[in-house]
Amino acid sequence: MSNVIEEFRSYREKMNEKLLATNNKVIKRIYSLDTLTYQDGALSSKTKEMLGLATSMVLRCDDCIKYHLEQCFNLGVTTDEVVEIFGVANLVGGTIVIPHTRRGMEYWLALTEKKE
Repeated sequence: MSNVIEEFRSYREKMNEKLLATNNKVIKRIYSLDTLTYQDGALSSKTKEMLGLATSMVLRCDDCIKYHLEQCFNLGVTTDEVVEIFGVANLVGGTIVIPHTRRGMEYWLALTEKKE
């Protein structure tokens, strides 16, 4: 597995455990709301994850971009679809999103190489 993928997953898991161990009601509810939001509804989980990816790019959150790229990958989003999402995010967010697009592409390629 690519080091960039393992580092992200390991850090995210470790820190989520620490945050949830505080037993803070607000944190727990936010995490629960996040989980519920991405379940199938009028929009499929796949569509919601693609929306999450685009909005995370516009907000310039690299951790969120990586998370949504993993979810998109697991839900069968194709490289062509990801590149189109990147295009929409760059149009909406402006050129300041370009560095996040580069890092997002690096992460996507690591995910797709892992599959091969």
